[in-house]
Amino acid sequence: MKVNFQALGCRLNEAELENWSSEFIQKGYQLTLDSSEADLVVFNSCSVTAEADRKSRKLINRIHKSNPQSKLVVTGCYASLQTEQVKKQLGVDLVVSNQQKDKLVDMVQDNFKFTNLSAETPENSSIFARGRHRAFIKVQGGCRYRCTFCIATVARGEERSRQQQDIIQDINRHHQQGVQEIVITGVHVGGYGSDTGSSLYELLSEILDKTTIPRIRLASVEPWDLADNFFELFRDKRLMPHMHLPLQSGADSVLRRMARRCKTTEFTQIVEKARSTVPLFNITTDIIVGFPGETESEWEQTLHFVEQTGFGHMHVFSYSQREGTKAASLPGQIEKSLKKERNRQMHELADALKMKALKAMRGESVDVLWERCIQEESGAWAGYTPQYHKINATIPDLKVSGMRTVEVERVSPEGGHLLGVNNEKFGQNLLSMSFQENR
Repeated sequence: MKVNFQALGCRLNEAELENWSSEFIQKGYQLTLDSSEADLVVFNSCSVTAEADRKSRKLINRIHKSNPQSKLVVTGCYASLQTEQVKKQLGVDLVVSNQQKDKLVDMVQDNFKFTNLSAETPENSSIFARGRHRAFIKVQGGCRYRCTFCIATVARGEERSRQQQDIIQDINRHHQQGVQEIVITGVHVGGYGSDTGSSLYELLSEILDKTTIPRIRLASVEPWDLADNFFELFRDKRLMPHMHLPLQSGADSVLRRMARRCKTTEFTQIVEKARSTVPLFNITTDIIVGFPGETESEWEQTLHFVEQTGFGHMHVFSYSQREGTKAASLPGQIEKSLKKERNRQMHELADALKMKALKAMRGESVDVLWERCIQEESGAWAGYTPQYHKINATIPDLKVSGMRTVEVERVSPEGGHLLGVNNEKFGQNLLSMSFQENR
């Protein structure tokens, strides 16, 4: 029996697919990247915006049309918030809510009674079957906070932390399979342990102590709940010097309307701690423009704060009303044309800040996880620095993806990534090639 996985949305959805794929393999299923040949398709949906809802519906239809004979299981935030609507959608055989995700594989077994299952060899790793170069590790689900713009906390429910022992076993299993980098992910990663008496600091300490995987990276972490000595952990070079800390706005008055728990002064202190502990620590962020009631003064405050802080990369979103959230009913909804203009301004600033961050890397010697050969003839590869900057380099003797140290020479002409030089053996300048992230 062949199973195919589809996901829309966040890295947590990706991590959950990885967990399920391992469970299905253990029960004798085979993985396939082609949904048209699958006996079972599992779709992890997204509902972060109304557009995500639309994309989820569209993908369900596409999966069904490509293989109407397969069994289709839909889970995730869209399935949790619009359960009855999803159940009625053509082709859907089973809906699994976010609260039932831990039992998804068993629910599939109970509902469909698949037979002709054959055991897979241990080498048939799900991570490689799906063509990934890093593994996403889910450490918790749910969030106890209620930011006024966020529907995910409603869809994901209360916080539930995984046991440290299970997380350690997952990481060690991936490392044994050849994975060199893991990404810690969840709905509210900074809140890990709130329900078990632990903390993110303690979890990372355990991972550093009880695993030997070379690279440990954090996905998005809300800029609160971090211990005062949190960034001391990053003195261990296995913990990558990059964090995505969602800011959302640079005006404290807007942050209050968003029910965010971190003021701009506190955010600045967090960033300064990171950069004083590890030089060139890369901070990336999210910004919402045109939040209800955002005045011209508040917008100028946000532009100034973002420029003053400096970010290596930014996700910029124009606010859109989301049914079921408090912000949808707030007064002072911003006109679409004004949101569009502010979005343009913020993207322009984001591009300038990214270029500044990339230029600061020139001359640095960096350990790169090379993920994809982009030109076999010359031996040009694409990968990521510890700071999570994209980089291309010519490394003729590198035959498979892996780690290699290069010196950053310059920024690519289009400004999208770094160009490095392999000084150890070749001293050749990098080819400037476009690199599209294979994720």
